[in-house]
Amino acid sequence: MTLTQSLITIAFLIATSAFFSMAEIALAASRRLRLRQMLEEGDRRAEGVMHVQSQPGEYFTVTQIGLNAVAILGGVVGEGALSPYLTDMAALWLPQRQAQTVGFLLSFVTVTALFILFADLLPKRVSMAEPEALAVRLLRPMLWCIVVLKPLVWLFNLLANAVVRLLRLPAVRDERITSDDILAITEDGTRAGVLALREQQVIANVMDMNSRTVPSAMTQRDRIAYFLRDDPDHIIRARIAEEPYSTYPVCDGDIDHVIGYVDAKDLFQRVLNNQPLSLKDGSLIRRVLIVPDKLTLAEVLDQFQQVREDFAVILNEYSLVVGVVTLNDVMSTVMGDLVSPDADEEQIVRRDANSWLIDGITPIDDVLHALQLDELPHDEEYATLAGFLMVMLRRVPRRTDSVDWGGYKFEVIDVDSYRIDQVLVTRLASESPPVPVPVPPVTENPVAPSA
Repeated sequence: MTLTQSLITIAFLIATSAFFSMAEIALAASRRLRLRQMLEEGDRRAEGVMHVQSQPGEYFTVTQIGLNAVAILGGVVGEGALSPYLTDMAALWLPQRQAQTVGFLLSFVTVTALFILFADLLPKRVSMAEPEALAVRLLRPMLWCIVVLKPLVWLFNLLANAVVRLLRLPAVRDERITSDDILAITEDGTRAGVLALREQQVIANVMDMNSRTVPSAMTQRDRIAYFLRDDPDHIIRARIAEEPYSTYPVCDGDIDHVIGYVDAKDLFQRVLNNQPLSLKDGSLIRRVLIVPDKLTLAEVLDQFQQVREDFAVILNEYSLVVGVVTLNDVMSTVMGDLVSPDADEEQIVRRDANSWLIDGITPIDDVLHALQLDELPHDEEYATLAGFLMVMLRRVPRRTDSVDWGGYKFEVIDVDSYRIDQVLVTRLASESPPVPVPVPPVTENPVAPSA
């Protein structure tokens, strides 16, 4: 075989190896979401790729047979084609024995480098850039190869399946998409500029609804505006003027005996008709939805849809009212700063790069998000920042009390009748600040404290 014929043969083997490398990586890297989109757009080849992905055994067997066979042939042809010429060149400066060794090494390195560059690195980079487009183009040639090499494919598949069963290895690709997968995709889309940061935050908040419990979005007990059933006309009017909200719980004697709720529109209708405001006859009182405080936001949203209500009272295991939640509260949690009120109502205020001023009743999930922490200790025992401080101190916190944890100092700044109003959170000097991530402002729910 002449030098020209040998070089042509090496080039053909490199091209063949590149074909199998591209086919292997294109199938492995193809995203099913993108393939489904291509199928919906009319490319029927995408369906074939998805079918092969579900049972890739024969496909990958062919690629490995091709890659290994070509590599062996490339070494044989390359050594025989280039060694004599490289040996003659080395003999100009070296003895014959040393020249043969140098010629062989140079031939081996040259052929190996060509295969690494043109049959491995470049094809795989191209395949990773456009895996779906290449997978649909290479599918039919690969199916032909499977047919031609059927006996070898059957033999190697039989042996591979036996080894898989012996070692109890997974043999079927898991195509389930988890919430973590979706979040990873949206984060990649945000970094690539496909999704806006706010859009990515909304998606993350939606996925978080299955883990966040209702106390993280509710209006706390001491901030609920409510009526007593025996309240006279002038008190009801004064309450509406002072706290003009759309919905008010109605209680019998105290807040822990909720009998229903009244819609502000019904009260306004009576005022416009010059009728007295009275809750004693019960005609204005509507049946209220009662939910336990252990429900997630997703479960509360389901209950709102089932009973066609947008207001609920939250009870703890002792049948005591711990708060109220509205559909707007749930949606505000999802939408974040897209529906946030004025800045003076924020529960978390970032003072500078290393400190935050946080309301004591702020849900612990929002604190974790603002500080970019994964968890706090004993997080099953509390739902707010004030609860975290009580658990860590093992007593009711006083002003200037502090807790150091996770590279942060949590210091109580203001206490009102044993209620923690403000907490100053400072990043400790020994901790390097993480990459800043915009945090949507966490706002109080639109229900004011009772008079």
